[in-house]
Amino acid sequence: MKLKIDQSVATPPFEQLKDQLLSQIRGGELGPGAKLPPVRRLAEELGLAANTVARSYRELEADGFVQTMGRNGTIVSSILNEPDTHARALSLTREYVDAMAALGFGRDDVARYVTRSNRSGQQG
Repeated sequence: MKLKIDQSVATPPFEQLKDQLLSQIRGGELGPGAKLPPVRRLAEELGLAANTVARSYRELEADGFVQTMGRNGTIVSSILNEPDTHARALSLTREYVDAMAALGFGRDDVARYVTRSNRSGQQG
């Protein structure tokens, strides 16, 4: 598994790690049941705090891409073999919110744009 954190970019390290892991999961490099490295070991390899790696894993788990198996570690979710509309919708929403934040828009702005988009979508 090839992972690299670039400290010179504005994207936080936890997000860089999460995005790279997600890319490997979606790309099939990490298939269902694949075991992710232990948090402490990966943190050491990447020069990150353990909490940074743990946050990436937690967010991937919240999105349904990985499962924590207690002492058996964290594995890529086997649910990925089935269509998972909720996880995809959440992922797309996060991408949109992140893109809007990069443009300088806050949560309230994002909500207004979504509302405006819904209204214009119903008209046309």
